[in-house]
Amino acid sequence: MFEKDQDTVDLLLSESDTFRRLYDKHIVLKSRVKDANGGVISMDPLALEKLKKEKLSLKDQMVVMIKNYHLSHA
Repeated sequence: MFEKDQDTVDLLLSESDTFRRLYDKHIVLKSRVKDANGGVISMDPLALEKLKKEKLSLKDQMVVMIKNYHLSHA
């Protein structure tokens, strides 16, 4: 997910409960979206769209945390 920032992600995962919570939730949602898109689980299009938006919001929040970490440790 954040290949170029993996070291920062690993550090934030170990040091920030908030980042860890966002990351874990993102993984769960990513799996559910994949399952819905693959037909493994049945989900109406509106619910799937909501799930995708929530997943993207979590990723956006993590990106902000990564950028803030880089700014404060430059």
